[in-house]
Amino acid sequence: MGHGTNRVEDMASPNNGTAGETVVEIHSVCLPPKKTAFQKLKKRVGDVFFPDDPLQRFRNQTWRNRVILGLQSLFPIFTWGSQYDLKLLRSDVISGLTIASLAIPQGISYAKLANLPPIVGLYSSFVPPLIYAVLGSSRHLAVGPVSIASLVMGSMLSESVSPTQDSILYLKLAFTSTFFAGVFQASLGLLRLGFMIDFLSKATLIGFTAGAAVIVSLQQLKGLLGIVHFTGKMQIVPVMSSVFNHRSEWSWETIVMGIGFLSILLTTRHISMRKPKLFWISAASPLASVIISTLLVYLIRSKTHAISFIGHLPKGLNPPSLNMLYFSGAHLALAIKTGIITGILSLTEGIAVGRTFASLKNYQVNGNKEMMAIGFMNMAGSCTSCYVTTGSFSRSAVNYNAGAKTAVSNIVMASAVLVTLLFLMPLFYYTPNVILAAIILTAVIGLIDYQAAYKLWKVDKFDFFTCLCSFFGVLFVSVPLGLAIAVGVSVIKILLHVTRPNTSEFGNIPGTQIYQSLGRYREASRIPGFLILAIESPIYFANSTYLQDRILRWAREEENRIKENNGTTLKCIILDMTAVSAIDTSGLEAVFELRRRLEKQSLQLVLVNPVGTVMEKLHKSKIIEALGLSGLYLTVGEAVADLSSTWKANGQP
Repeated sequence: MGHGTNRVEDMASPNNGTAGETVVEIHSVCLPPKKTAFQKLKKRVGDVFFPDDPLQRFRNQTWRNRVILGLQSLFPIFTWGSQYDLKLLRSDVISGLTIASLAIPQGISYAKLANLPPIVGLYSSFVPPLIYAVLGSSRHLAVGPVSIASLVMGSMLSESVSPTQDSILYLKLAFTSTFFAGVFQASLGLLRLGFMIDFLSKATLIGFTAGAAVIVSLQQLKGLLGIVHFTGKMQIVPVMSSVFNHRSEWSWETIVMGIGFLSILLTTRHISMRKPKLFWISAASPLASVIISTLLVYLIRSKTHAISFIGHLPKGLNPPSLNMLYFSGAHLALAIKTGIITGILSLTEGIAVGRTFASLKNYQVNGNKEMMAIGFMNMAGSCTSCYVTTGSFSRSAVNYNAGAKTAVSNIVMASAVLVTLLFLMPLFYYTPNVILAAIILTAVIGLIDYQAAYKLWKVDKFDFFTCLCSFFGVLFVSVPLGLAIAVGVSVIKILLHVTRPNTSEFGNIPGTQIYQSLGRYREASRIPGFLILAIESPIYFANSTYLQDRILRWAREEENRIKENNGTTLKCIILDMTAVSAIDTSGLEAVFELRRRLEKQSLQLVLVNPVGTVMEKLHKSKIIEALGLSGLYLTVGEAVADLSSTWKANGQP
């Protein structure tokens, strides 16, 4: 199909007025190799679902090696376990104990953020890290409760069920949501559907996390001010109204203690950010603050009752909660919805954190394995009194800086939590709620990334708009609806790109056979008699009519420009299809109709460099035959040279 190789004479440059002649070789545009429908489907499925070719390393292996590779694929611990030694253990023990000092106070704090009993936060820092250590592929991811998932779960469940008046049902829904989050996450990994979470764009997450961080921070005013009666709503207006409507409940003792410890925590965080080698200061400060504040409250307990504290926490291992999973009833849909949303958010955060630290140490984190690991640990966690967990950025950063070498650091952390659960729970009786609020505030402040938002503004205004929609949606509407609004805006952006693709006019750079956009390259110039257009997207049913109308408009505008400047009559429209990666039947019909309408205007349509699948469909639909021998070329330069030569030979101007 297309041209056989031949040689024609033409000007050295199509827009050059010199009389020099050069020989231009015209190459044929070939059809792709023939494949059966099954072969095409197999390749397409492989490209969509198996871009990493996971079976490649199993090829040309003995059965014994295949079994070993299979175990390593299912359980990454077998990959590094055989080379594990005392030197690695020493590093992992140090990092594991370091993150435990952060995980214990954060676990208690984040459980309260989710309106759950504080002990559930510690349970969630014990079982999930053990499972992740076996199934996870990241060496530095520190697993446990995180602020965003805790906030979303707390806000969504508390809208329908009171965590105080109906605490048992609330706890059941929390565990059930965790179970569905795990099922959803593991399913994405097993079915290799991880691309679905890509609908949460970077811009969406920047706005969402910043808005959630503001809401979380404002919610902590309850603890920092000592307010007893506080709104359960998450929007900024009711939260601020509740703060000022209960001024009579403000406690100066609580405020002084809160401001004091918050200042210490923020200072240590700032020091560690400025000097990463001093990471241990910010890592140890939450636990140190808990210990000191607990001692203070214990010593002054007889003199003031204004400072509220946690109270009794039960000792012992995670109790089984399989019997508490809620699979029927009026609130099942709420549990499923909460599970899916928290599952998506925690999965996005966990994979992003894992890949961040993997890139620093030059190793790869398998996204599908991470989805399955996080999913299975949440499913197991839901049966052992845990709520949604994932990789925490703050704990993972501490883990990395502390020198963690493998996932054994998670096992060490879980062991430290185990000792706490078995023997140390009575020591937290007098831990003040204000210190938990201060710890949460310190953690979520880092989620407000104003520099990233400014970069969005500089680079892509539409992404910045998406970020703002997410941010203000969370602040003024609700956490899940704010996220939904941002995702909706992102989808609209995708639809705009698909339905209204970019087309640009090309010109020749003098002295070369290079054709580039007239809008980008000032030295590029039009070729008399030609209108050269580039289409920068697939041609689908959603954009085929638009592209047809837009190309006809280009032709009208070019003819008007020629009339105004007394230029050479327009004879040919060249479509550069290099960027057209696919075409469907509607697109084929649009190309055929475009050729027919241009023919009525005595204009020739020429296609340049259609890719393999597009070329195959053009051939099968008989469009290539309709275009004729001079209707298909490999490059724009060859098309211009050949057609100009033909017109010259025929005596056309």
